[in-house]
Amino acid sequence: MQYIDNIIFLILLVAGFGLFAKSLLKIYRNIRLGHEINRNDRKSERWSTMARVAMGQSKMVKRPVAGILHLFVYVGFVIINIELIEIIVDGLFGTHRFLALVFGDGFYSFFTATLEILALLVVIGVVVFFIRRNFYGVKRLTMKELFGWPKHDANWILIIEFALMMAFFKMNAADWVLQQRGLLPVLGSFPISSTILGPVFSNFGEGFLHFTEKGAWWFHFVGILFFMNYLYYSKHLHIILAFPSTWYANLDKKGKFNNLDSVTKEIKLMMDPNADPYAAPAEGEADAAPSKFGAEDIFDLNQVQLLNAYSCTECGRCTSVCPANITGKKLSPRLILMKTRDRLEEVGRNIDKNGKFVDDGKKLLNDYITKEELWACTTCNACTDACPVLLDPLSIIFEMRRFLVMEQSAAPQELNLMMTNVENNAAPWQYNQADRLNWANEN
Repeated sequence: MQYIDNIIFLILLVAGFGLFAKSLLKIYRNIRLGHEINRNDRKSERWSTMARVAMGQSKMVKRPVAGILHLFVYVGFVIINIELIEIIVDGLFGTHRFLALVFGDGFYSFFTATLEILALLVVIGVVVFFIRRNFYGVKRLTMKELFGWPKHDANWILIIEFALMMAFFKMNAADWVLQQRGLLPVLGSFPISSTILGPVFSNFGEGFLHFTEKGAWWFHFVGILFFMNYLYYSKHLHIILAFPSTWYANLDKKGKFNNLDSVTKEIKLMMDPNADPYAAPAEGEADAAPSKFGAEDIFDLNQVQLLNAYSCTECGRCTSVCPANITGKKLSPRLILMKTRDRLEEVGRNIDKNGKFVDDGKKLLNDYITKEELWACTTCNACTDACPVLLDPLSIIFEMRRFLVMEQSAAPQELNLMMTNVENNAAPWQYNQADRLNWANEN
C-alpha cells in the first residue's frame, strides 16, 4: 500500500503524455493532408529566424506593453515547468525535491527563488491580460469573430495559468513552514510564497500543512497534464507550433508570388522556337492527373499553410493593420486562418469517423471563406508583416483567388477587363500599343 501514490502517479503520467502524443499525431496527420512544399533551403537563416522570432519573441515587443507581459508569461511558464522534471522523479520514486541532490543546496536555492520570481511575473501578466481582454476594450480582442468559444478559450487559458501558479505558491509556502518547524529538510529559497503566504500558513497545524503541500503538489501536476492536453482544443497550440511555423516561414521578399510549375512549363514550351507542339508527351505524363490551379479546399493548400492555421494565436495583430478590415470590408486575415483551421478539423473528424475522407459536400471556398472576403484583400502584406510568428494568411487568400480566376473564371469584372487589356494591349489600360508613348509628345 505504501506505493499506491507512486502507482497512481505513473498511471496519470502515462495517460496524460499518451493522450498528448495522440493529439499531436492527429494534428500531424491533418497537416499532411496538404501537398508538400520544399522549405528546407537556407537552413542557417531558418534556425536564426526561429531563435529570434519564436524563442526570442522579437516581433512581440513591437507593441511594448503586451510584448513585455507576454514575455513574462512565456518565459516564466516555460522555465517554471522545468520543475516538472522534479515532480516526475519525486512522483515516481517517492523522493522530495530531487533536484536539490543534483544542483546542491546553493544553486537549488537560487533556482527555486528564480522560479518564484518568474511565477509572480506570470501571475501579473495573466491578470493584466484577463482585465485587458475582458474589461479594457481593445478593439482587436473584442471583434465579433472572437465571440463564443475563441473568447472563452482565451479566458480559460489565463485562468488555468493563474490557478497553476497559485498552487505553486501554496506548495512552496506550506513546504517552507514545515521546513521552519524542522519537519522537512531545509531545501530551496522561497522569497515570494514565504513572504505572502508564509505568515498565514504559520497559524496552521502540521496535518493541514502536509495536506496543503501535497494537495497543491498533486494539483500542480494534474493541472499541467490537463493544460497540455487542452492545447489540442485551444488556440494556444502556438506554444508548440510557433517553432516549426517560424522555421518553415516564407523567407522570400514580401509580395513575391509563386509561379505554377505547370504554367511555367507551358509558357516555356510556347516560347521555345525549337519545341514541337505536336510531340507526344513524355512517358508517364499522359496518364498524370492534371494539377488544380489554386485552392478550393484544404487539400489544395500546402502543408505550411495548414501548419499556419493551427499555429494562429488569434491575437488579431494582422486584422488590426489590414486596410480592408479598417475600412469596413468583410475581410479579416485572422479569420482566414481560423476558418481554415475549422475546415481542417472538420475534415479530420470525417477521417476519424470513416477511416478515410468521405466527401461531405463542403469546401473551404464558399462554405467557410466567401468570395467577398477574398476579393477585399489588397495583397499589401500588412498582415504577414504584423504576425508575431510569421504566419501567412495572404498566401491562402492568393491561392483561393487563383482558383477562382484560373479554374472558375470567376474574377470580378474589373479584373477581367484588366487582364483582357494586358492580353490585347500589353498594358492594363484600354488603348492601342501604338498610342502608349503619345504622352511624350504632349507639351
